[in-house]
Amino acid sequence: MRRFLDMFKKFIIDPKIRFSYLSRIGFYNGMSDKEYLSKEFKLNFGREINWDAPQTFNEKLQWLKVYDRKSIYTTMVDKIEVKKYVASVIGEEYIIPTLGIWEKFDDIDFEQLPNQFVLKCNHDSGGNIVVRNKNDFDRKSAKKLIEGSLKRKYYNIHREWPYKNVRPRIFAEKYIEEKYRNLRDYKFFNFEGNSKFMYVSEGLENHLTAKISFFDFEGHKLPFKRSDFADFNADIELPESFDQMYLLNDRLAKKIGNVFVRIDFYCVNDKVYFSEITFFPCGGTIPFEPMEWDSKLGKLIKLPREK
Repeated sequence: MRRFLDMFKKFIIDPKIRFSYLSRIGFYNGMSDKEYLSKEFKLNFGREINWDAPQTFNEKLQWLKVYDRKSIYTTMVDKIEVKKYVASVIGEEYIIPTLGIWEKFDDIDFEQLPNQFVLKCNHDSGGNIVVRNKNDFDRKSAKKLIEGSLKRKYYNIHREWPYKNVRPRIFAEKYIEEKYRNLRDYKFFNFEGNSKFMYVSEGLENHLTAKISFFDFEGHKLPFKRSDFADFNADIELPESFDQMYLLNDRLAKKIGNVFVRIDFYCVNDKVYFSEITFFPCGGTIPFEPMEWDSKLGKLIKLPREK
């Protein structure tokens, strides 16, 4: 009861939490994308979005949501279909093997899966289930989480158009892990086919212990961060295969050739794997700190009418 009352109190007094919850249950479904994004932007940044002349990184991502729509984007954000696209560009050897694809949780034959695997939904974010020992796997909790994800219209949360027409499915991937540390994700920020910087994340299974920092391509920390995550305390040592990862990202980024795209990779025991493609990191609401970097990085995005 105490937890419910705390949640209800936050719902009443915090407009961002209230907006997020109502969005997830479809309360704003009748609102146009532009109107919805204007409301969300003001809640996050405390000012009106400038649709006529967007300036900041986050502001320009909202503009791209509304005015840059290509059908291939749907393929690229579908975590199942994107594997075929990426394999055709950089090679099948960089794709994490898919162990099975299903429409419903009850269709999964767990006896056919190995002792370790990862369950995901192809249309969602943050709903991964990492199974390190099938004998200890809580199927009841997993079913609840997966079925909730299948019902969720991810597009509704931040109006990221590419997700609107992704058909929700479940899939299992081969389990991968680093031998001596938490798995790191290397996320390259590409502008018109050229990578400018990256952020590295670690331990995202648990938000309380996760770390995210922005780096250059020599592993030096950059002078800005995300205020919603703990960051790395110092520069990092890049894996031996980082140059290969950089070149694979470069090949993909130039193939896509978009105004902006983030391409993610894992490096597992010096073996490079593709992770995912996204066009709107954090839904276009990255809380940069210091906030002035939102404007500085916005200059890297050249919208079509600015060229």
